[in-house]
Formats: sequence, C-alpha cells, structure tokens
Amino acid sequence: MQTYLADFIRNTADGEEADAILRKCVHCGFCTATCPTYQLLGDELDGPRGRIYLMKQMFEGAPVTHATQLHLDRCLTCRSCETTCPSGVQYGRLVEIGREHVEAQVPRSLGQRLVRRLLASVLPNATLFAPAMRLGQYVRPFLPRKLRDKVPPRQRLLAWPSVPQTAHERKVLLLAGCVQPAMLPNINTATARVLDALGIETVVAPEAGCCGALRLHLSYRDEALDDMRRNIDAWWPHVEAGVEAIVINASGCGATVKEYGHLLRDDVAYADKARRIAELARDIVEVLAGFEAELASLARRHGVHTVAFHPPCTLQHGQQIRGQVERLLTSLGIDVHLPADSHLCCGSAGTYSITQPALAYSLRDRKLAALAALEPKMIVSANVGCIAHLQSGTSIPVAHWIELVEHVLYA
Repeated sequence: MQTYLADFIRNTADGEEADAILRKCVHCGFCTATCPTYQLLGDELDGPRGRIYLMKQMFEGAPVTHATQLHLDRCLTCRSCETTCPSGVQYGRLVEIGREHVEAQVPRSLGQRLVRRLLASVLPNATLFAPAMRLGQYVRPFLPRKLRDKVPPRQRLLAWPSVPQTAHERKVLLLAGCVQPAMLPNINTATARVLDALGIETVVAPEAGCCGALRLHLSYRDEALDDMRRNIDAWWPHVEAGVEAIVINASGCGATVKEYGHLLRDDVAYADKARRIAELARDIVEVLAGFEAELASLARRHGVHTVAFHPPCTLQHGQQIRGQVERLLTSLGIDVHLPADSHLCCGSAGTYSITQPALAYSLRDRKLAALAALEPKMIVSANVGCIAHLQSGTSIPVAHWIELVEHVLYA
C-alpha cells in the first residue's frame, strides 16, 4: 500500500512505524473472514481492511470524524487478523497509533470521557479496585446487570486457602496483576502451588502493578508507559539476582509485557531493561511445557470429564501460543476440546465489554453456544477477563486452566 504521510506525523516514530505497517498491506481481504466485528456487522469499515483505510486517510491528512473514532472503538484488538494475514501486517500496533491520533483530533462526549477516565484510574490501581470489588460482591444481587456481570461471586470454584511459603533454589517472578487479585485471586494461588509442586518458588514484587495494557488500549499512552517503567524498576533487582522467568497467568498481560521492548524502545533509560524483561516474560503454560510427565506423576485425581477450552485472543493471536494448554491438560488425563470457531474473540477484550456492551454480549453468547455444544463439565480459559465475561452468561463453571491443574495435583 503506497502512502504519503501528512506533516503532523511524517518523520516521527509513530509515522515511521505506521508507514512501514501500511506498506505491507496488499488489500487481499483475508482478514475480514476472521474479524469478529465484521462478522457481526457486515460493514467493511468494521473490519481490519476498512479500518486500515481509515487510518491511512487520517495519516495522510484527511479530516477525521466521529465515524472514524466509532469504527476504531469497535475494534476488539483481538489480532485474529494478524494470524490470518499472509503479508504479516502488524495491525495491533497500527490501531494503537491510530487511536491515539484520533483521540487528539476528535473530542469525545463528556460521558465517554468520564467513563474512560474512571476505567483508566480505578482498574489499574489495586488500592482503589480491591475495596470497590469487595463492596460490589456484597451488594452484587442489587446491582444492574451490566455491573453485576463484572463482579464474580465471592465463593469461587476450586478455591484453595493459601500461597505456599516453601523456599526453592529455582525462582520465578509472578505478575500478580491489577484486577485479578481482587476479582479471581485463586488463579495466582493455583499458579504458585503448581510451581511449588515442581520445586519452583514464586516471588511477587509488591511494587509491581498493572502491566500497562488497560491504559494503553484506552489511549492513555504516557500513563501506560509509566506503568511499564514502574514494573521494570520493581522487577529489575530480581532479574539481576537471577530469576528464571517472569511468569504471567493472564494472557492479556503477557501479550503486553512481551511488547515492553518495543513500547519503550525510544526511552534511553529503559530500552535495554525493557528488552530483557520482554525476553524473560513467559505465559505459565510456557513455563510448564516439558513438565507433563512430572505433573502426571504428581496427579492425585484422575477421570476428569470433558472440559471445553476457550483460548483467549491474547494467547493464540497476541502471543502466538497454540495447542500447549490442550497438550498439558491431555497429559493429565483430562478430555479437553476446542469449540467451533475457537479463533474468534469472546467479546471481553479488556474494557471493551464495558465500552461496547452490545457487541461484547453478542460475541459472548456466540462463544458460549459453541462451548455448550461440547457438553462440558467445565469451561477453562487463560485470561481473567475472558473467564469473568464468559461466566456472566452461563451456569457452567468457568475457571482458569491452571486452577484445574492445581485441583488435579492437590485433590
């Protein structure tokens, strides 16, 4: 695709990256076949190719309207199009640049500004989010549906009481996350217990917090980069002490931490450290790969019935990790199945289910119908947002797959 960048973006870091990405696009349209919003709405401008045209026009100096903003807002950033694209177009990076420049040119309504500011201020801040979640759980029956769906009940499936305190020679860092400790705390506990069973100690740096994804996707880029720098500062002493990896059990966070090197590439003080952090970042399934035999020998419970696995977009498209969770669960004697159209998004997509609820619920219900067709005893996934979003629409238990592994080991 030939481009002629306007003065406002020419010879800038964003301009150079956007230009390189745009020039890879050959207009083939393969991406539309795997775009969830195009499938729902049937509008070319609500598919990757159409959004690329909108961004190209903006970068070339064409007027930017609320319509442009709407079509970019509707994008889930699921990156399914990247997996499909034969030309290697890095659409996810392009749409982040596009959204940032739309924000600068198209004013939002007061209501939208307040909602987005609230999300960017409360969700990444555990000090604010944790008490808000606890309050929400106490009054959950009285909340309107839109809020109730975001507040899981206090009692969760496969609950275990405590994080192991055993010291081991092998150590890994764990990103505790911002919403996960308050929303679904058993995921972190399960992760630590499974690693402990393998003789690996889990270390949490208390100064670390949100990975930066929430603010980045809401176009608060500077604040997102500050989140990343804070995490690097918190982790760096442990990196220097020789931790083996930075373990992440929320695939959305993992996809972002693996991008730290790119996102902070122009920061002289942090560029090298950010690259090292990205190199050490591992989804928990990557850490457990190769331990199937050891885990199987430790298993105390067998004969688990059919489980349906929903692979989050940030795992299969963002991190390009496919098949590993299924192999691990199968090695433990679990009958695991993927639903039809497993490559499609469930509609959670970070804050998307709050800012675009109609589309999010439509995608959720489609996904749940495909999962229910497998007649599973349980649905498992690999991202806190997907788990909460799916659970809001079904009575089938939904959990993180690492919780199921823990249950097999400690039952």
